Amino acid sequence: MIATETITDEILRQTALRGPEKSICPSEVARALAPEEDAWRRLMGPIRAAAIRLARAGRIEVLRKGKPVGTDTAIRGVIRLRAAANPPAVPGAETDDTA
Repeated sequence: MIATETITDEILRQTALRGPEKSICPSEVARALAPEEDAWRRLMGPIRAAAIRLARAGRIEVLRKGKPVGTDTAIRGVIRLRAAANPPAVPGAETDDTA
């Protein structure tokens, strides 16, 4: 099985490449990590779970029918993922411009 961190990194990579104006399908993440049909399909549950965690952290948005959905209840059906317009700062990613 593919590590949760690997899934999270791929979601963030793909959503960052598209930017906050466009979204990705979770299956794009799955296919990037495991191109074989039966393998990528098995990743869909873990990818949805990772996407919800990232959305709760404010790093991405989960969309249904083009609109952001809350992550406090179960998210059912077809979803897409989009980079958050104003994501929170990631610890350790700060730059020191005082030098």
